[in-house]
Amino acid sequence: VGRLPAPGLSLDKAATAAHLKAALSRPDNRAGAEELQALLERVLSAERPLTEALEWCKCLLAGGGGYDEFCAAVRAYDPAALCGLVWTANFVAYRCRTCGISPCMSLCAECFHQGDHTGHDFNMFRSQAGGACDCGDSNVMRESGFCKRHQIKSSSNIPCVPKDLLMMSEFVLPRFIFCLIQYLREGYNEPADVPSEKDLNKVLQLLEPQISFLEDLTKMGGAMRSVLTQVLTNQQNYKDLTSGLGENACAKKSHEKYLIALKSSGLTYPEDKLVYGVQEPSAGTSTLAVQGLTVYDANFVFLQEDQDGSQGLGKRKRVKLSGSTKDQSIMDVLKHKSFLEELLFWTIKYEFPQKMVTFLLNMLPDQEYKVAFTKTFVQHYAFIMKTLKKSHESDTMSNRIVHISVQLFSNEELARQVTEECQLLDIMVTVLLYMMESCLIKSELQDEENSLHVVVNCGEALLKNNTYWPLVSDFINILSHQSVAKRFLEDHGLLVTWMNFVSFFQGMNLNKRELNEHVEFESQTYYAAFAAELEACAQPMWGLLSHCKVRETQEYTRNVVRYCLEALQDWFDAINFVDEPAPNQVTFHLPLHRYYAMFLSKAVKCQELDLDSVLPDQEMLMKLMIHPLQIQASLAEIHSNMWVRNGLQIKGQAMTYVQSHFCNSMIDPDIYLLQVCASRLDPDYFISSVFERFKVVDLLTMASQHQNTVLDAEHERSMLEGALTFLVILLSLRLHLGMSDDEILRAEMVAQLCMNDRTHKNPNPKSGIIPGSYSFESVLSAVADFKAPVFEPGGSMQQGMYTPKAEVWDQEFDPVMVILRTVYRRDVQSAMDRYTAFLKQSGKFPGNPWPPYKKRTPLHPSYKGLMRLLHCKTLHIVLFTLLYKILMDHQNLSEHVLCMVLYLIELGLENSAEEESDEEVMCGPERCHDSWFPGSNLVSNMRHFINYVRVRVPETAPEVKRDSLASTSSDSLKFTKNSGTAQVFSLVAERRKKFQEIINRSSSEANQVVRPKTSSKWSAPGSAPQLTTAILEIKESILSLLIKLHHKLSGKQNSYYPPWLDDIEILIQPEIPKYNHGDGITAVERILLKAALQSRMNKRIIEEICRKVTPPVPPKKITAAEKKTLDKEERRQKARERQQKLLAEFASRQKSFMETAMDVDSPENDIPMEITTAEPQVSEAVYDCVICGQSGPSSEDRPTGLVVLLQASSVLGQCRDNIEPKKLPITEEEQIYPWDTCAAVHDVRLSLLQRYFKDSSCLLAVSIGWEGGVYVQTCGHTLHIDCHKSYMESLRNDQVLQGFSVDKGEFTCPLCRQFANSVLPCYPGSNVESNLWQRPSNKSIQDLIKEVEELQGRPGAFPVSISSETNLSKEMESVMKDIKNTTQKKYRDYSKTPGSPDNDFLFMYSVARTNLELELIHRGGNLCSGGASTAGKRSCLSK
Repeated sequence: VGRLPAPGLSLDKAATAAHLKAALSRPDNRAGAEELQALLERVLSAERPLTEALEWCKCLLAGGGGYDEFCAAVRAYDPAALCGLVWTANFVAYRCRTCGISPCMSLCAECFHQGDHTGHDFNMFRSQAGGACDCGDSNVMRESGFCKRHQIKSSSNIPCVPKDLLMMSEFVLPRFIFCLIQYLREGYNEPADVPSEKDLNKVLQLLEPQISFLEDLTKMGGAMRSVLTQVLTNQQNYKDLTSGLGENACAKKSHEKYLIALKSSGLTYPEDKLVYGVQEPSAGTSTLAVQGLTVYDANFVFLQEDQDGSQGLGKRKRVKLSGSTKDQSIMDVLKHKSFLEELLFWTIKYEFPQKMVTFLLNMLPDQEYKVAFTKTFVQHYAFIMKTLKKSHESDTMSNRIVHISVQLFSNEELARQVTEECQLLDIMVTVLLYMMESCLIKSELQDEENSLHVVVNCGEALLKNNTYWPLVSDFINILSHQSVAKRFLEDHGLLVTWMNFVSFFQGMNLNKRELNEHVEFESQTYYAAFAAELEACAQPMWGLLSHCKVRETQEYTRNVVRYCLEALQDWFDAINFVDEPAPNQVTFHLPLHRYYAMFLSKAVKCQELDLDSVLPDQEMLMKLMIHPLQIQASLAEIHSNMWVRNGLQIKGQAMTYVQSHFCNSMIDPDIYLLQVCASRLDPDYFISSVFERFKVVDLLTMASQHQNTVLDAEHERSMLEGALTFLVILLSLRLHLGMSDDEILRAEMVAQLCMNDRTHKNPNPKSGIIPGSYSFESVLSAVADFKAPVFEPGGSMQQGMYTPKAEVWDQEFDPVMVILRTVYRRDVQSAMDRYTAFLKQSGKFPGNPWPPYKKRTPLHPSYKGLMRLLHCKTLHIVLFTLLYKILMDHQNLSEHVLCMVLYLIELGLENSAEEESDEEVMCGPERCHDSWFPGSNLVSNMRHFINYVRVRVPETAPEVKRDSLASTSSDSLKFTKNSGTAQVFSLVAERRKKFQEIINRSSSEANQVVRPKTSSKWSAPGSAPQLTTAILEIKESILSLLIKLHHKLSGKQNSYYPPWLDDIEILIQPEIPKYNHGDGITAVERILLKAALQSRMNKRIIEEICRKVTPPVPPKKITAAEKKTLDKEERRQKARERQQKLLAEFASRQKSFMETAMDVDSPENDIPMEITTAEPQVSEAVYDCVICGQSGPSSEDRPTGLVVLLQASSVLGQCRDNIEPKKLPITEEEQIYPWDTCAAVHDVRLSLLQRYFKDSSCLLAVSIGWEGGVYVQTCGHTLHIDCHKSYMESLRNDQVLQGFSVDKGEFTCPLCRQFANSVLPCYPGSNVESNLWQRPSNKSIQDLIKEVEELQGRPGAFPVSISSETNLSKEMESVMKDIKNTTQKKYRDYSKTPGSPDNDFLFMYSVARTNLELELIHRGGNLCSGGASTAGKRSCLSK
């Protein structure tokens, strides 16, 4: 054997390889092994060139034969039970939901087409992060979906691998992999800062052939993969080669490099220290080192100063987490025992090079490797997080991490095994917690100074760039496995840690309302905040909820609810919350509230848990409702433009909160939690809280005027609408209160389709309901018709759309659901327009309908208490007050308010308690502890008459004067006797009283402190106006107000006639289709009918009220034909009345607007004058200003002007005396000499005159408007000159790019948008000169000349007083300047002495003359023919 052949010749390599293989095949192969080791040590040392080492390896593996033949031989022994094809980003793959067990299952194209997926729910997708084919893996997909190649469990009929085939591989590969690791160690230089990517990439490029070689080995099939697995996982091999204990200096150096790399990564090598000893923090660990932490209440974190107290103002307070020793070992200790572990370590260090990832994944079909690799991956999880946080290319790295982890964690069996053996859940939760810990800041919610709560800072890169995404996605993935989720839900310590993690997001991205000036910089952090809550909090929550579907899982829900409530209690304590939210701030992020709400919902819906057993005490419920309610009020504020100074981003947040991907994780749980609180708290307290939060308490008064201390008048109406709409949603939404999943799906789908037609992909974009599921298709076909696409010739392809069926509009259209689900207000309008169109088309209702009232699914018994809101006095007082205000036409009330009030009354009637006994006595004075209403049932309160109300009004209010007149002694005596006098009603006072009762009740135990009542906030501010008490006489009940409203809405006295008097049947079959659709009148009729149905007493009282108002009319029999004509006539009459009413209202509005806004003195000569025949009276010309809308004459002080466009024009100068057409010159000789044009002729004439005559008389004798003249046009609209000035000012301030120059006086007419550049003042007085525009009689020419001479001799009266400068004269001066500036200077200066006033006179007179002549032509040669023709231009001269 002796000497090794010199390397370099391939023949020798092959011979050596063959020789060594033979030596190793002998029974005693120790000598051969030693010889091979010596060769390998020489060939694969780090000093030798890489390419040569690779050639040696190939030769040795093949044992002297050809490498390709060797590959083919190994492939023959591949038991191909799994496909395992790995792909990278942008590869096209398939996913079949029908065959998949895990949602992440994917197939390569070949396996997909070889399998049978006909009729399955599959899709083709472009891979974002890369993946691997799962064909053949029964843990991830059903066997029925395997392709033909992987269906056969072929291991049985594949022969065993001959020992000598892979013998060399077992010897060579450990050295080869060690060589690779040495290069990786060598290449990674740990400088002070992070090594640059260039250096890393250089090393990787160098090693590319080696890694590719390993990748090729994995493709040889199962036989080679199992050898590689042995090599990679063999601990002894690793220990012998890498310990660095041998003589070899190179190996020692390499081992040192490895230790340095470990240390710099903030990790310890266990041999250095005690395994769990906390090491001194080195440079890289500052954020993760655990230094002096303080803990209280279940690991809740709070802030503390650094030990040396050197907390600089500039630095954010960073928060350190408490970590048990176990956590610390998870974060900081790594011990590598095999090549696989160190290879993964370097893969992470080098930020997941694609080739390495592919190699590691290609090995996964080997089951033994899969388990070992998964455990290794979990062991390195904390290190992955640290590297990811530091990485510059976190996006690419994230994709590569997920590429690996999705292959490992999608397999339930494997995930369960790793959870049990490697504490997978502990590691994941701890790593997530540590990751977020690096970006915590102090929360400013509620108590800014003393808050101990910490939240994530959404501006940090970690959240902005979604760096946490891979870790959260792994967590969601493993929670999809029942066995793993079960472990999580049973482990109390984990739940505490997880709630701690969720609390970091509670109250993040706090918005503070800007009250003075617009915010300078609009932060866009809200994207990060919404994404973080959805991905890091909501998705894991949905994952856990999916395993709490049956009664047996009750215990899990109890655990989550318990720790969630504890975390909430800690949170309330940390932010120092008592009972009032801090004003002008809102956060849309309350994940703890939402966890609590969704687990409650699940408990009642699926697990038959008793709701009360998982609810806290009253005080906690009151706290729980505050923040979700604050969000609802803030939504209304944002839509009312109260947050406009915070910029557009706040609108973006309000939209995202209700947007389809977020709504079921955000607004739905919030509304549900409020419903739960409302069902258990005192209803009066809840209702008054709502109105107080929406800031409309002061508006709810009977008085016509009120003072609102917390809200501007312009926002009151929309805030009141917001409050009522919220109550309607709260009381009529049943998403979590009893609807089944299919009913929810149907309601969601109908709401989406009613807004707009949708494509198949998008009839319901709500997350969690996947198009393609069985019920999705069946519900879609039940509610919608498919409209096939219209193909336009040459047009693009269209998609077919789904549109709601007619019966859906008729019976299922639910405006409440539409309002809840719309991001833009216009969508609600769109739904209403479509509904109106349907009613018109189907002939159900011709007018403008109101939103229909829809019957609700029955409430689940656990939530029956919610309906008490509809039967509480506070709400009845509010409804009564609003009905009264609407009837009395108080300001700030819209049709929307009335619509919601009626909706609430109807809800109350639909959900009233069992039939009340009609014998109920009207209560006597001693029972009237509250003088508004006797009981709390709406049905009986509707008929209760309220006689007097005492109100607090500003001293200026009309009620005060009326009261002082009325209160004579007899009146006041009668008044005091009257037991029905209502007290001053204050919502806030009611609520305080209730709150105090509840607090005292819950804190009666001795050890609890009674909380002080925070009344200081509610004392009226000193600046508030003086309020005084007035007593109003009302004498109305809700029923009488409704009947009067019917009269008001129909515009007819006595329009309401109880329908049951004509047709008693109506009371027996109450569902009458004619009441289903209609306007306000229909709604009132429907409510009165329901009230009569509910109680005989109400029926009688309605009849009485109608009788009082109208004497009874005996019913007359009418034939059908008569009825038809009557109906038609009545409709016409109604339309006429409506039109008249509208016109009258418009006129009066205009008049009052003029009186109040314009402050115009009415002209004093309003006295009608007698018009005698002798002197025809000429009325003064009246002009309409298109800006302020006022009409009036033009006066010297306030002149009106005509919008005009001035343009320089030389067209007239071009006309010729000659009739022969001009030819285009085509040679040098031919030229066009303008000797015969009008302009040239007049120029010659003027210079000739100037040669012989005096300059001034020459200038009077000619006209110069031929060349560079000014043409004046108008659109005919007039405006006040002062209005025009302010209009121009606003155009100057308008930043929008205009197509004209405002600085040059250009503008567009405010009415018709025609282009203009000046305003021509209108002459005061009449616009008809009676003696000028007369048709000349048949006088002779001589007589006419005489008249002209006389006129010239008479000194002309200047129309404007010259002595005093008036606004009109100023404007005349300014318009003359405009006309002069329109044309060039050379066309204005014809005098021999430049700048002489004769020039100006000549110019102005010429312009006037030219325009007059043009007008004459327009009028057909006659100025007296009564104005221009319709086609002609509008005159600028008659004004």
